[in-house]
Amino acid sequence: MEKSPAVSAPAGLRSVPGAALILLLAGGLATIATAWGFELIGGFVPCKLCLEQRVPYYAGLPLAAVALALVWTGRAPGLRTLVLLLVAGIFAYGAGLGIYQSGAEWGFWDGPADCGGGAAGPQSALGMLEALKTTRVVSCTEASWRMLGLSFAGWNAVASAGLAALALVALWTSRARAPISG
Repeated sequence: MEKSPAVSAPAGLRSVPGAALILLLAGGLATIATAWGFELIGGFVPCKLCLEQRVPYYAGLPLAAVALALVWTGRAPGLRTLVLLLVAGIFAYGAGLGIYQSGAEWGFWDGPADCGGGAAGPQSALGMLEALKTTRVVSCTEASWRMLGLSFAGWNAVASAGLAALALVALWTSRARAPISG
């Protein structure tokens, strides 16, 4: 019996930059899905700063997918470098937001003065009175949950820093493999 030829992955997928970007995408999707899960299934209401910490995932993950496509095709090394730097910067910003909120939760510094709950407001005056009875304002300076000493913001700082590091690994290894022109 003849064996069928093996289907091989694109060269970029087998490379270190491709693997780092796949890890970045999987880790980023898992992180944002977990945040949504805690909100929708667990009933945790995010504060304004918590919602702001999601924005780097909404911007960074599509850009990481673009970078992965550029790694797979091996084209546009300058654009690939720019996109990977942007992805690393976006997730570093996300890590900074997580550190800022974690520090405010621990009382190391003041949190934002305008931080409150993330729920939509009532549609009428009667609805407002009813909402006041049941609405719980979520503060950016009080951790609603901790695991191993880290709050949601703390874990976001860890995850975002890891994603930024993966983008830098992809950048470093893709530049190291690029042919030198002279």
